[in-house]
Amino acid sequence: MLYKLISECSDYDFKEQLEVNKPKSWLKSISAFSNGIGGILFFGINDKNKLVGIDNPQYVSDKISEIINSKISPTPTFLLEPYQENGVTFIAVRVMPGPSTPYYYSSSGVKEAYIRSGNQSIIAPRHILEELILKGQNKTYDSIVTSYLKDDYSFSFFEATFFEKTFTRITEKDYTSFSLMTEDKHLTNAGVLLADQNIYRHNRVFCTRWNGLNKTSLEEASNDAEYSGGLVKILDSTLNFIKLNTKKRWKKAPEGRIEMPEYDEVAVREAVVNAIIHRQYTNVGSEVTVDIYDDRIEVTSPGPMASGLIFNGEPTVNVPSIRRNPIIADVFARMRFMERRGSGFDKIKNGTNRLFADNNNHVKFIASETFFRVIIENANYKKKTKNNKVRERGKEISNQILEQIQKDPKITVIDLAAATKTTEKTIRYYINKLRKGGIITRQGSNKFGTWKVIK
Repeated sequence: MLYKLISECSDYDFKEQLEVNKPKSWLKSISAFSNGIGGILFFGINDKNKLVGIDNPQYVSDKISEIINSKISPTPTFLLEPYQENGVTFIAVRVMPGPSTPYYYSSSGVKEAYIRSGNQSIIAPRHILEELILKGQNKTYDSIVTSYLKDDYSFSFFEATFFEKTFTRITEKDYTSFSLMTEDKHLTNAGVLLADQNIYRHNRVFCTRWNGLNKTSLEEASNDAEYSGGLVKILDSTLNFIKLNTKKRWKKAPEGRIEMPEYDEVAVREAVVNAIIHRQYTNVGSEVTVDIYDDRIEVTSPGPMASGLIFNGEPTVNVPSIRRNPIIADVFARMRFMERRGSGFDKIKNGTNRLFADNNNHVKFIASETFFRVIIENANYKKKTKNNKVRERGKEISNQILEQIQKDPKITVIDLAAATKTTEKTIRYYINKLRKGGIITRQGSNKFGTWKVIK
């Protein structure tokens, strides 16, 4: 039963015995579970996952309830579940995710809110604490009313795009009904983020096209850009950057030309839209980043998932559709940049995997305590094996030989070796291949003759 519970719960912690005099060691987990997606705290199991048992389960259960109710505020929702395994009793404290966040641990006049970070409970950073406070007030970041007045700013790109996508013009009433401003024309954070002006510095997107497979290649970046201002303009600029810095191959077929793009356009757009819409805007020191490598695109958004789930590769459970910034998400849905229902993961995976047509998955999702990242593989990228590198080097030397011969038909093997920075033996090898391939020929004697490029 114990192992069944552990495998089914999304987060858990172990305590060998109940600490009554120093309860902070386990109350941190109660606070963190309540502030996150819930979890189970087991008493009677040591840190090596070995069942050691509880001597007086009734006393321990009573004390757990008493200490939680007196030390955690507001009072979280939890269930005490005693179990027996092979004659040994242990207690599971099942903590529910709470609606009245943040849930604080209080002691000696000090209040601390905790969150889960991997298998540990840590004090909530400022930007996460701010989000927990908003959640407890049934508010979101994008709904907060600011001191900025709509009449002091322009919304030309947003309004033009809205008309282009919906064939209707947005009105003053729409700004109010969409919760972009109040009746007295004070902008909400959602309204501020859609203005043409760069009012908030932290809503930027950094885009980089790297040479190679990582950020430490010799040539480093071949192109980069920073976009700020209204979110709709940022989205448009980011997608244009990706389009300019990726390629599209094509091949002839009996039915005509077949295009072979590196990435599925819808999948990439979905990844960027989600990063912009669902990022944690309370995390002021971070920006959305788009990194294009030879073999993949990585789109990284600041902040954990709104659901609190953590995974690397793909979620093992159904991901609840929770919108961190529902006002912004609704506006983008109206402009058909995204759907209101949560289908983003499937859209990114299906669109990308369709290009490969090999029944394998070529998308990776990483949800950590500090960021969310989508990694999309390049459908046209082929790993350079040792044989590939040898062939490429051979082609390069052959082209250099042809180039030198066209410049000087009387050039010698010694001079060719110096010009191509290789050996005389290598030059003779590739000259022989070029002659056998009917690409070059020798006119006259070996000593006084000349080279001629045939084709």
